[in-house]
Amino acid sequence: QVQLVESGGGLVQAGGSLRLSCAASGNIFSINAMAWFRQAPGKQRELVATITSRGTTNYADSVKGRFTISRDNAKNTVFLQMDSMNPEDTAVYYCNVYVNNGVATNDYWGQGTQVTVSS
Repeated sequence: QVQLVESGGGLVQAGGSLRLSCAASGNIFSINAMAWFRQAPGKQRELVATITSRGTTNYADSVKGRFTISRDNAKNTVFLQMDSMNPEDTAVYYCNVYVNNGVATNDYWGQGTQVTVSS
C-alpha cells in the first residue's frame, strides 16, 4: 500500500502565496508522474499541474506563470508553490501520484487540503 499525506493549505489574502506538499510512503519502487488537481464547490475536479519523473512540467492555463510544481525524488514528495493567488484559486487541492511497486503501476490520491483565498 501507498499513503499520501498533504500539507500546506490554509487561508491567504489575494496576492499572497502558499506552498503545498504531498509526501508518499509505503510500498514504493519508483514514482512516475506526479500531479496536483483542485476542486472548487459545485465544480468538477480539474488538473492544475503535472511533473514527470524527469522533471518536465505542464500547467493549466489559469495558473501558468503563478504556480510552480516541483518534486524531491529522494523524499518522494511533490510540491506546489502558489503565488499571486486570487479568489478563483479557492478549492480543495489533491495530489495524484503514479507509483510503481516493482510489479505494477497504480495511481493514488491524497486526502485533499483546503485552500481559501480572500478578496
